[in-house]
This record gives sequence, structure tokens and C-alpha cells, in this order.
Amino acid sequence: MSKLDKIPTFMDKRIFQKVFKIAEISKLGKEERLMYDSSLKAKWDYENTLAYAVKEAVKEAEKKARKEAKEEGFNEGELKKAITIATEMKKEGIPIAQIAKFTKLSEEEIRKL
Repeated sequence: MSKLDKIPTFMDKRIFQKVFKIAEISKLGKEERLMYDSSLKAKWDYENTLAYAVKEAVKEAEKKARKEAKEEGFNEGELKKAITIATEMKKEGIPIAQIAKFTKLSEEEIRKL
């Protein structure tokens, strides 16, 4: 293996590529090995930094989406409740202006009920 410049075609499979890569690394000198290890560490650090940033961005987006959904659900529920109350008040003959005051609905919305 030490005399080969490249992998023979019949050995050009993933497992043999790994073996040749290990052999290539093992024949590096001390300084070359330190440079290789340093380069590999920098690559891993970069990949981990990107993965962490993506993970945090996803967390933040999910948190924002949950908050917006909760607010929308709450407001929608509040609106349904106000409409129900306004409908009952209108059936009882309470003036529209008074219903609008208590339910915070517009007089036009109340007339449509």
C-alpha cells in the first residue's frame, strides 16, 4: 500500500477508500499530523457551530409560532364569547349602544347578529 499513488479501480469501494485514507494519514510526519489534526478540529468546530445556530434558530421560530398561535387562539375565543354575549343581550332587548359598550364589538357588528 505504501507504493500506491491511487486506489486501484477494483478496490474503489467505500471500505477500501477508508482504509487507504487511514494509511495516508498514518504516514504523515509529526508536523503534518499536527496540521491535519488542527484542520480537522477547525472543520468539526465550524460544523458544530452551524448545527447549533440552526438548532437555536429553529427553537426561536417554534417559540414565536407557539406564542402567535396562542395569542390568535385567545383573541378568537374572546371574539366568539363577545358575539355569544351580544347575541343574548340583543335577544333580551338591550340597546345596541349598551351592548357595544360591554362587549367591545362595533354597533355595526351587533346589528348584523
